[in-house]
Amino acid sequence: MGVKSVSDYEIARNAEMLPVDKIAAKIGISGKDLFYYGPYMAKIKEPFVSEDDLKGRLILVSAITPTPAGEGKTTTTIGLGQGLQKIGKNVAISIREPSLGPVMGMKGGGAGGGMSQVLPMEEINLHFTGDIHAVGSAHNFLASIIDNHMHFDTEWALDERRVLWRRVVDMNDRALRQTVIGLGGKLMGVPRETGWDITAASEIMAILCLSKNWKDLRERLSRIVVGFTHDNKPVTPADIKAVDAMMILLKYAFLPNIVQTMEGVPAFVHGGPFANIAHGTSSAVAARFALSKADYVITEAGFGFDLGAEKFMDIFVPTAGIKPALAVIVATARALKMHGDVDKADLDKPNMEALRHGFENLDKHIENKSRFNLCSVVAINRHSNDTDEEIQAIVDHCNEQGVAVAVANGYFEGGDGMVQLAKTVVQVAETCKNEPRQIYDWNESIEEKIKKLSTIVYGAENIDILKKAEKDIKTIKKLGLEKLPICMAKTQNSLSDNPDLLGRPKDFLITVREVQLAAGAGFVIPITGDIMRMPGLPKVPNSENFKMDDDGKVISMF
Repeated sequence: MGVKSVSDYEIARNAEMLPVDKIAAKIGISGKDLFYYGPYMAKIKEPFVSEDDLKGRLILVSAITPTPAGEGKTTTTIGLGQGLQKIGKNVAISIREPSLGPVMGMKGGGAGGGMSQVLPMEEINLHFTGDIHAVGSAHNFLASIIDNHMHFDTEWALDERRVLWRRVVDMNDRALRQTVIGLGGKLMGVPRETGWDITAASEIMAILCLSKNWKDLRERLSRIVVGFTHDNKPVTPADIKAVDAMMILLKYAFLPNIVQTMEGVPAFVHGGPFANIAHGTSSAVAARFALSKADYVITEAGFGFDLGAEKFMDIFVPTAGIKPALAVIVATARALKMHGDVDKADLDKPNMEALRHGFENLDKHIENKSRFNLCSVVAINRHSNDTDEEIQAIVDHCNEQGVAVAVANGYFEGGDGMVQLAKTVVQVAETCKNEPRQIYDWNESIEEKIKKLSTIVYGAENIDILKKAEKDIKTIKKLGLEKLPICMAKTQNSLSDNPDLLGRPKDFLITVREVQLAAGAGFVIPITGDIMRMPGLPKVPNSENFKMDDDGKVISMF
């Protein structure tokens, strides 16, 4: 649940904040180790740690399949951190940075809601410390170098029909999805068809969030495949001598940001890869550093368990060298009723039949966590219109399924409303002996990995790989990169690749229409459905709620 009302915005704006050095000191970070961005935001100067330093327990927060009713995953993540602090635990939070496109578009803020927000909310939701701008600059610099080689027809000049590297901007702008550049004559470059993606979908964003140190960052940037020459030779940033300039542009963006929650819990807000194109979690550097300082670190994965949490387990965990102690699955009565076929307009009305029908979606996510051998806790994120009967029905169902459950009320009560969940999480984390595992072996074929993920995690009957995707897979195999993990691009709104199929769909195929390569990030991306890397604005964008008075004071943003 993002910050979507004036009251939420004012709660954050009027909250009392501590200087960031006092926040950092809570987990043993000295003020001299901070690079300051004003009194309340800072970066960690030396955030790189070894495996021996990882002392904390990592708690992964995921959710049921998202609905327009909202699940409140970020609010629960932040609230859980506050709840753990309430019961005396040494805790930190590690979450993604909001992207301007969704902030200005449909989603609104990405810094939590109500009494469970990260601060300063206004700065975090807008330009923050400039990380996303730096990623965009590095990405677009590479694009300009590519076109420069084509203009001068160097040995690394790409075939204009096989340039894979597009440009990016941190905004929802559907008019830029498909464009033609280089018009206007010989001096204006090589005319070709291309397009723009949103910055959060850039491979450089994924690289930033998966790299563990400067050497790792360099190696990943060096092996991006930006396209092919006329004689079918792959071209990388290393080939066209762009890597060091990109590294310098990312110099500060690679360092994690530290801020605070409304109750003074240290919060690392760093990186922002999309979860239906990339892996959808905050940076490995931030998570690892937090685990070296705090006893409990709360992080979240994008969208539902089938997308963000799956990628967290199959891509992020082995790459970052960390693993979660347990998973929290966030659910709401409203979202479960929507999965039970209730219209959004009727969600505030009690409907026990629809609620129970919606349990099928929750059950699939509970089943999926078992596939990864994860212990888990279901967090029932309470809404003001939920009835006691509805909440009790969810509790009873979880008990029947043999999964721990607790009611979460962080939106209205902050840490006080999360104590029950915090105690349950600690109890499960301290007693869980499970060793997490992956769904597939990276050494399996791309087709087999797609099939396992589709049938085991999504519940599909089978897969259908179209001719374009088959051709893409052959190209990836020729490059010797078929052993990379897969990062499925799929709608977040359904377990299937059809966003209209709510609940727990059955008897469906996963259709893969193309497969993209992200050699630098270290994964391949099977594309399903109508997934696009550049969102559009809704008919009434959230930006219409932005208000500023004549004295330069921001009155509202959500």
